[in-house]
Amino acid sequence: MSSVTRFAPSPNGLLHVGHALSAIIAHDTARRNGGRFLLRIEDIDLERRRPEFVTAIFEDLNWLGLNWEEPVLVQSEHFSDYLAAADRLIAMGLLYPCFATRKEIAEAADPAKMDPDGVPLYSGIWRGASAEAVGQRMAAGENPALRLNMDGALQALKTKRGSKPLTFIEVDDDGGQKTVTADPQLWGDAVIVRKEVPASYHLSVVVDDARQGVTHVTRGQDLLAATDLQRLLQELLDLPEPVYSHHRVIRWSNGRKLSKSNQDMGLRALRDEGATADDIRRVIFD
Repeated sequence: MSSVTRFAPSPNGLLHVGHALSAIIAHDTARRNGGRFLLRIEDIDLERRRPEFVTAIFEDLNWLGLNWEEPVLVQSEHFSDYLAAADRLIAMGLLYPCFATRKEIAEAADPAKMDPDGVPLYSGIWRGASAEAVGQRMAAGENPALRLNMDGALQALKTKRGSKPLTFIEVDDDGGQKTVTADPQLWGDAVIVRKEVPASYHLSVVVDDARQGVTHVTRGQDLLAATDLQRLLQELLDLPEPVYSHHRVIRWSNGRKLSKSNQDMGLRALRDEGATADDIRRVIFD
C-alpha cells in the first residue's frame, strides 16, 4: 500500500542522531512503496521555538539526502484549526477549564501515581468546579488550560463503539503487524489546550496527521504511550487512524536518552567533524 509518512520535529534545538533515525525510517518507508514523505514543523511551544533551528532542520535533512513535499506545514500557522477541534470536544462536554499550577497539581497528587511522561497524575482539582469559580479566575485575567474529562471521554467512546476495545496497529522493524489495545486512562484528565497556546501536542498531532493524510506514523519508543491518548482523540473527533511504528530510542552507553538540550550526538557537530550522511546511517542502523 502506498504510504504517507511524516517527520515532525520541534524547532527548539538542533537535531541529533535519534531524530535522524526517525526521519530516515519515515523517508525510506515512503520511498520504498512510491509513497509520500512530509515534513512538519511542530512549533506550538512559542517560547522555545527559534527560526535558526527551523533553518537547521532543513539543512540537516538535506545533508542526510532526504527530500520532502512542499509546502511544509508549520503548526503555529494553524491554531484556529486546533481550537475548532477543541470546540467539538467542548460541545460534547468533554473539556473543562483548569487553573491549577504545577505546584498545586503536585501537592494534590497521589505520589504513587504518575502519568506516562513521569509527572504526577492530575487528581481532578478543577473537575466539576462551579461556573462562579471559573468566572472569578477569568475576570482576574487568568487563562485556563482545558483538560479532558477522561471518565466522560471513555463513556463517549463506549457509546460510539460499544464493547469494542480501542486499539491501534503497530508495525515492527521487519514489517510484521500486531494489534495493541490502547489504555488512554493512564493519562488521566490530560491537557488538551494549554494555558499559553491554543493547542497541545496531543491535539495538534492528531489534527495534522488527519489533515495531511498521514497513513504511517514513525517515531521513537518513548512516544509509544502517547498513542493511547491520541487514538482516543482520533475516535472522539472522527479522525482516521494511521498505523504506527515505534523504533528503538538511541541512548548513550549509560542508558541516558539523547537530548536536544544537551546537543547529544548533534548532526551539525558530527558534520563539522567530517562525518558523512552514510556514516550516520551506519551509526544508527548497524
